[in-house]
Amino acid sequence: MIPIPLSLMRLVEHLSRNGIKAIFVGGFVRDHFTGHPTHDLDIELYGVTSLEVLESLLKPFGKMGLYGKSFGVLKLSYAGYAIDFSPPRTESKSGFGHKGFETEWFSDLDFATAARRRDFTINAIGYDPLTQTLLDPFGGVDDLKNKQLRCVDPKTFIDDPLRVLRAIQFAARFELICDKQLLELCQKMIAEDALRELPKERIFEELKKLLLQSHRPSIGINLLRKMGGLSFFTPLDKLETTPQEQDSHPEGSVWVHTMMALDTMASMRSGRWRDDIVLMLAMLLHDIGKPDTTVTSEGILNAPKHAEVGVEIARIWLDQITEDKTLISRILPLIRYHGWPRKLYRSSASESEILHLSTHVCINDLIAVAKADFFGRAFNGHTPKSFEAGEWLCKRASALGVLFAPPPPMIMGRDLIALGLSPSERFKSILERAYNAQLDQLFFSREEALKWLVTHL
Repeated sequence: MIPIPLSLMRLVEHLSRNGIKAIFVGGFVRDHFTGHPTHDLDIELYGVTSLEVLESLLKPFGKMGLYGKSFGVLKLSYAGYAIDFSPPRTESKSGFGHKGFETEWFSDLDFATAARRRDFTINAIGYDPLTQTLLDPFGGVDDLKNKQLRCVDPKTFIDDPLRVLRAIQFAARFELICDKQLLELCQKMIAEDALRELPKERIFEELKKLLLQSHRPSIGINLLRKMGGLSFFTPLDKLETTPQEQDSHPEGSVWVHTMMALDTMASMRSGRWRDDIVLMLAMLLHDIGKPDTTVTSEGILNAPKHAEVGVEIARIWLDQITEDKTLISRILPLIRYHGWPRKLYRSSASESEILHLSTHVCINDLIAVAKADFFGRAFNGHTPKSFEAGEWLCKRASALGVLFAPPPPMIMGRDLIALGLSPSERFKSILERAYNAQLDQLFFSREEALKWLVTHL
């Protein structure tokens, strides 16, 4: 029996009194068995005669929205739940891509037939809250117990290319092993370039779930590699064949290190999704420049300037999965400077160097990336208990007030005007020199800054 809150039961009973049976489906039911409670709820409604009738019945419970006429999904926020109501339906492939389907509603369709359109058995489980009956025609509960990911219907699974990416994120989130038949289906879809049918926003959404909702995202990305899908996300496919120096990276290739670092970063997530996705993607791509820069010199492997080279490679990669320029602008500096915390620590860097660094990257985020990079590897001997370089930089940046943002400039354009200068193109150059002088600690207060300015002019 799945415990259902009284508020939801009142809704279900109200629908039942009006001849509509409500069956809870999808993630809400699945997540009860995985121990991942959710407030997103899909309810399939049997006995619905029209959307208008359904809207009138649901109106007392809150404001609704209609999501797509073809699917006929009504959305309702109620009692802390985001609920999607839909009639049982079947789907058939009719066109190109993830949305190329024709949908047919059936008010009296049996649950097994309606559930056959779903992707995986773990998502084809239903629950009747009134009779407290579990509906599991395809063995999804057993698959969860056995840690197995299987598709519902091999014939229709291949119709939707998004299911390949859903497979890798479900495998990672619930630590499932991909069934042999499902693996072969995904391999076939990838070989036939099915992923190229997907819009970038759908690709990004699935990657986001993989990176933000799994303890070990490497499970999903390694599964994608096994499916032959890394070439779609090139140059991730080059990391596996890029070796590293044994002394500093005894774990092996750049791929192995990247997966270890990614899982390490997953353990450090804050729960603020935008911050977390920036750090996770930065970690996935932090060594993306190594395949193009790795060389052997005097018998030692090295990748000089791989961080600098990796910035442009990462930019191209990110442009292929998202239009979010703000997100990209936060990720790229983390790739460019990911080695700097250790570099500055080893050289006992000056305050001025730290101040300059703060103008290029968020130092707090950079420390997190460097820490995951440091611990995301094997060690010859004992594993260090702390990341000394990160702790040192955190303390220094905090004392300078630049852990999260660079210092505000002490000299502004109005100061130049106050000295009798007329606004011109020279202002930009003067203000840049003044700010660099501030970062170089040629002055420490506004009074000193104004004296420096007069001398400089």
